Amino acid sequence: MFARIFLTVFILCIAITVPAQQKRFSFTEPKMGAPFTIVFYSDDTLHATSLAKRCFNLADSFIFIFSDYIDSSELEKLSASAVLNAPAVPVSPTLLDILVLSQNAFIKSEGAFDITIGPLVKLWRKIRKTKQWPSKETVASIRSLIGFDKMTIDTVQKKVRMLSPGMQLDLGGIAQGYIAQKIIDFLNTQQVKHALVNASGDIVVSGAPPGSPGWAIGVNVPGKTDELLAQNLLMQNKAVTTSGDAYQFMEHAGKRYSHIIDPGTGYGVTAQRNVTVIAADGATADWLATACSIITIKRAKRLAMQMGAQVLITEIKKGKLIYHATKGFAHYWKR
Repeated sequence: MFARIFLTVFILCIAITVPAQQKRFSFTEPKMGAPFTIVFYSDDTLHATSLAKRCFNLADSFIFIFSDYIDSSELEKLSASAVLNAPAVPVSPTLLDILVLSQNAFIKSEGAFDITIGPLVKLWRKIRKTKQWPSKETVASIRSLIGFDKMTIDTVQKKVRMLSPGMQLDLGGIAQGYIAQKIIDFLNTQQVKHALVNASGDIVVSGAPPGSPGWAIGVNVPGKTDELLAQNLLMQNKAVTTSGDAYQFMEHAGKRYSHIIDPGTGYGVTAQRNVTVIAADGATADWLATACSIITIKRAKRLAMQMGAQVLITEIKKGKLIYHATKGFAHYWKR
């Protein structure tokens, strides 16, 4: 459902300073086609196990709303309402919330992030299976179905209207970070102050592990699944997401196309680069990583700063690794 490059997480533990009553617990379940991991500290094994189960149940409740792989999900039902002269459809507070966030992301990114891209996502999923490259006319025809101008969101009546037949929504560039943030928020209400949630590579952390300066997170080299940058990030009370094509891409006529689709062209982006975003919350880090993978490096840095975030863009040119980053990003490198 939600494709995202994985970040490697290292936990810095200094045994002699960790309070005896605090134990580290790690729980992983498959969610959204990838591992979903929750790490936190607690003084009671039974309580930790019970709490983890509640977290996974909460994640499932969001997935059942947001998934475009589950025909009965609320998102799919909303997409199915896209018929001629369709009436406005009531939506849940949760779906309304992420749709409003997505609309704001669309505006801030000047259209680079667009959840109405669903028809193009489904096209390229099919192409990856059939290996039959589509014609320019096919891509252009499907691309005509996308755009936020084809959807209205009524926040007062809590209704959404799909204005163009054939529209489909895809939350793949925001839902993982949104869910990870909600899990961290829930753990905070349960007095769990040292936690990390890794939703298929979208990572949100609260307080640092006991006795440690932060959560250490490794970032992949562009195009590599098993090679990390020389330095790790060190973070607490932040979200971090990396987008890239190391795991999902297609090759055609000598070009490598990422799974990240540019709404402006209808094709996957071809720049071989990774984009790592550090933001105050998971949803923002998630959509910014997608948008900054599509727009120019100069625009990406400006957009990140506008959103109070930091961005690192790594790319390979002539065999060399090139770094582009906002000024504040260096603060998060582990020293």
